[in-house]
Amino acid sequence: MSSPMHQPDAGPSDHAVEQVIGRLLQIGVFSAAAVAIVGAILVLIQHGSAAPGFAEFRAAPAHLTSIGGIIRGVREMRSESVVQLGIVLLIMTPILRVAFTLVAFVLQRDRVYVAITSLVLALLVYGLAFGRI
Repeated sequence: MSSPMHQPDAGPSDHAVEQVIGRLLQIGVFSAAAVAIVGAILVLIQHGSAAPGFAEFRAAPAHLTSIGGIIRGVREMRSESVVQLGIVLLIMTPILRVAFTLVAFVLQRDRVYVAITSLVLALLVYGLAFGRI
C-alpha cells in the first residue's frame, strides 16, 4: 500500500492498515446481512400470507428512495425499509473502506495514493449522490 515516496516511520504500518480494512469489510458485510435477514423475517411476518402480484410492475415506494425515508421506515418497523437498510449498509461498506484507506494514506503522508484515493472516493460519492458516473 505504499508508494516509493512513502516514509517508513510515518503513520500506521501497511499490515496494520490491511488488518483494520479486513475487519471493516467483515463487520460491514455481516452487519448488512444481519439487517437484511431481520428485514426478510419481518417481510414474512407482515406479508407472508399475501399473494404476490406479478401482473403489473410497481416502482419502489417513495419512502424507500431516500436515506431519511428508509430510517423513518425502520423506526416504524416497516419490513421493506429494514431490508433496504441492509442493502444500503452493503453499498456503504466498500465506500467506507476507501474513506478509511484515504485516512491511512494521509497519516502515512503518501501524497500519490492520497490523490488517487481522493479521486476514487469523489467518484464513488458523486455516483451515489447523482446515480451515474
